[in-house]
Amino acid sequence: MGGDGLIPGSARLHLIDGLPLLRPDEQVFEAMIKGWRNQQLARNLSLGYINDQERTVRAFTRHADAMPWQWTPQHVDEWSADLRAVHGCVRSTLRNYRGSVRQFCDFLTNPAYGWSDECLRHFGTHPVQVVYDWNAATHADEAEGEPERRAFTKPELEAFFDHADEEVVRVRGKGRKGWLPAFRDSALFKVAYAYGLRRNETRMLDLTDFGRNPEGREFGGYGTLLVRYGKAKKGSPPKRRSVLTVWHWTPGTIEEWISEVRPGMRHSTSRALWPSERGPRIGLQRLDSRFAAYRDAAGLDPAPEFHSLRRSYITHLIEDGHDPLFVQQQVGHDHASTTAIYTNPRELHQAGESVQVTRSWRGMEGLRPYYEMAA
Repeated sequence: MGGDGLIPGSARLHLIDGLPLLRPDEQVFEAMIKGWRNQQLARNLSLGYINDQERTVRAFTRHADAMPWQWTPQHVDEWSADLRAVHGCVRSTLRNYRGSVRQFCDFLTNPAYGWSDECLRHFGTHPVQVVYDWNAATHADEAEGEPERRAFTKPELEAFFDHADEEVVRVRGKGRKGWLPAFRDSALFKVAYAYGLRRNETRMLDLTDFGRNPEGREFGGYGTLLVRYGKAKKGSPPKRRSVLTVWHWTPGTIEEWISEVRPGMRHSTSRALWPSERGPRIGLQRLDSRFAAYRDAAGLDPAPEFHSLRRSYITHLIEDGHDPLFVQQQVGHDHASTTAIYTNPRELHQAGESVQVTRSWRGMEGLRPYYEMAA
């Protein structure tokens, strides 16, 4: 509560008593949005989350072509049908959108904020809750991802990384400058797999995020990885975690990139582990496009995507006999049931039991003379 005794987000805080409104509909709606933002800021929610919430409510308002005090459950039904049938939104996205509208209606209908009284005074009606249990999608299944998304089999993973290595040799053999970014992409995919990272976790790594593990001296300065931008819970800052190195080929791959190849990048002075050709840090779109290009060029099933590297990490650790609790802590899952969703060790073991995935990837093999010439 502020020094004037008003609750953040209350109508009296955003509409001045006795002042006539020139455009009542627009001004009251904007005051509602501003009040809701203040209420969420008071709850210490992140700005990114608040902005997403606001965008969703504004999108619903445009679709309904009505102001919040005119909304009905039918508006929600029509909007939901449009999102599913026309825009192809998946179930989890649709549920999140309706959740945002529901929270906004909860805010408007709470007597403590006074918006119902203000709407009655200006428009002769008031907001009501329009998202109920009976017209909202329930979270019935913990795994809502697309069924075709899966981990790599070991032969698929080997083919993917082999193609990434061969791409570096191919590009440099043609005398093109793009072999440095190609090497970066190859090393990046391997590191994402080696630590079970998500896209943004991989992208946001810095040079200083590696450290020693007293119980794993054989890994040298690459025994642990600090993930500073883990997946955040709604309204919370990024979740941090430390991931232990488990495969002996990992430190060599990282050291080779940092000490021998990365210095040749245009933005090598940045602290980012993966600088881009045009800026200090690679973008998410680049990760997706390069992954898809390598996957398709290697002739692999189109089902795996970047996140499949994380799925493969979990599956292969479980398959190789690591403690499920250790794997759960490595990938930052709060619940063992979430980790279990990612794994299907029987199928993948049968598909690739004769392949040794955790070998030392070729890395700079055959490239050192080219790098020395470039330097």
